[in-house]
Amino acid sequence: MRIVVIGSGFGGLAAAIRLQAQGHDVTIVEKLDKAGGRGYVFEQDGFTFDAGPTIITAPWLIDELFALTGKKTEDYIKLVLLDPFYNIRFEDGSVFHYNGDREAIVRQVGEFNPDDVAGYLKFREKAWEIFNVGMPLIDKPFLTAGSMLKMLPDLIRTRSDVSVADLADKYLKDDRLRQVFSFHPLLVGGNPYKTSSMYALIHKLEQQWGVLFAMGGTGALVRALVQAFEDLGGTIRFESEVKEITVDVARRRTTGVKLVDGETVKADAVVCNGDVAQAYRTLLPPEARPSMSNAKVERMRFSMSLFVIYFGTDKQYENIAHHEIIMGPRYKALLEDIFEKKILSDDFSLYLHRPTATDPSLAPPGHDCWYVLSPVPHLGGDVDWAAVGDRYRDRIMGYLEERYMPDLSKHIVTERRIDPRYFEKSLNSYLGSAFGPEPVLTQSAYMRPHNVSKDIPNLYFCGAGTHPGAGLPGVISSGKIVAELIGGAPARAAVAAPELSLR
Repeated sequence: MRIVVIGSGFGGLAAAIRLQAQGHDVTIVEKLDKAGGRGYVFEQDGFTFDAGPTIITAPWLIDELFALTGKKTEDYIKLVLLDPFYNIRFEDGSVFHYNGDREAIVRQVGEFNPDDVAGYLKFREKAWEIFNVGMPLIDKPFLTAGSMLKMLPDLIRTRSDVSVADLADKYLKDDRLRQVFSFHPLLVGGNPYKTSSMYALIHKLEQQWGVLFAMGGTGALVRALVQAFEDLGGTIRFESEVKEITVDVARRRTTGVKLVDGETVKADAVVCNGDVAQAYRTLLPPEARPSMSNAKVERMRFSMSLFVIYFGTDKQYENIAHHEIIMGPRYKALLEDIFEKKILSDDFSLYLHRPTATDPSLAPPGHDCWYVLSPVPHLGGDVDWAAVGDRYRDRIMGYLEERYMPDLSKHIVTERRIDPRYFEKSLNSYLGSAFGPEPVLTQSAYMRPHNVSKDIPNLYFCGAGTHPGAGLPGVISSGKIVAELIGGAPARAAVAAPELSLR
């Protein structure tokens, strides 16, 4: 079949590689001038900034894609294991060095609060149990209510109705440790106090298989996947924004896409890796999608957005790890401001990324490459970013300089930033949401936008906004789901998924 994939994010690339390997004729059309979507790369003054995802887990999902070319991952890209995975810093000066060493984790828990060691071990056991229930679902479509009902006994047994934060609070007493073991939903656009405890499986995922980094940055992984797709014979077209998914309404079939420049690209099936909400609202006529009206789309809860400052320094700050999670003075109340009240708070929590801690080639010699990210409300609030952006930037950089990076302002040699407007305008994301629909239980699995349209059977969706959700394992798996739904010749190679067990 002729298949058009809209967008070259990780979900689109994963789907395209698998479909091309199945023998289909696949063309990716991409709005931007290079691949990646949210994984775009900014290059400026000798520095290479990964614009989006920087945390790589579940490496076997990546191995599966490269195996389809008959080669191995290392033939395309070098992945290295990080230690620590993250430093998690608190206002009182304490630091939790989070890695995959069980004994080190237990020791640090005891140093934070001796009474929490037994509680952590119970939390860990629960996370393992949740992993064994949840991880096998990551590449399974949920297209019918029956598919969800089959899982209800396991979901009830593992208490998926409880949030990740509530699960951590149940087992741990120290507020800092509660944050250490519940912040992960923020990495996929979720409020830890609203996101299902199913996401506690991330603890097991990281502990057993680690957190990895692609040498050359996440953008190098994107380029490697593009190369794999092209090695299989696929075609990718840049600066080719889609204006419309063309539909024969009478036959309930998509016939391809129409580009902004007026060109029509015909297809037997279309895979949309663009923002799901915007795709339904702007790329499809209302009469073609009665099951997904504008009103239904707009009733969904959407994840937060991001304010990100990319900067380079002519000084290296060796005290800063590759990934730093900097917790502010408030946790639950700050999350309430971001997700519920949708206001810009006076305080913040930050993710500080220093990839030159692992790969110095991303900056000129003797320099460091950075980005600092603050979760902020999406554009459904009333924050005027044109008015407050400069001040917010100054507060964040001043905070870093005062507490962690002495004389920072004197050493910045290049800088750029993005805010929710970037996600809305450049990435066509509804409300400037950085992750699509929020990963709450009522927007998960069958209740999340499906991987295939209910109204147009040859229109498929992959990426953060559809099942299973955001994060590299989720979006890569969504591409696998779509490819298996479309079908074709068996793949030429396969990589065994890890055996699931309570360990």
